[in-house]
Amino acid sequence: MYARDDSASAHHWQELPGEDHVAVAAQAFRLLADPTRLRVLWLLCGGDSDVSTLARRVEVARPAVSQHLAKLRLAGLVATRRDGRRVVYRARGGHVRRLLGEAIEAADHHLTGVPDHH
Repeated sequence: MYARDDSASAHHWQELPGEDHVAVAAQAFRLLADPTRLRVLWLLCGGDSDVSTLARRVEVARPAVSQHLAKLRLAGLVATRRDGRRVVYRARGGHVRRLLGEAIEAADHHLTGVPDHH
């Protein structure tokens, strides 16, 4: 059940999603409203990383990045794996990449005034 931007799927938008789906989606959007979490998740969409590397890249203290990652993990947006003593984080699937890509593209259109030509 994925949304598409074509007329064949227009009927899809006529049916409201279930309350549970709306609640989980709203929580994900609330979490992504934080600029640091957005930057961290963006980097994770580009590849796996540990907390220290992410903290250095986003120029935020390691403990703060750890807290942001914990929230993203609880929301199901990131997953972890162990690599020896390190915990490595990754974005959980293509849907996270698409969501962030669309959000940044929408911001670009807003900032530049260039309309979407898709």
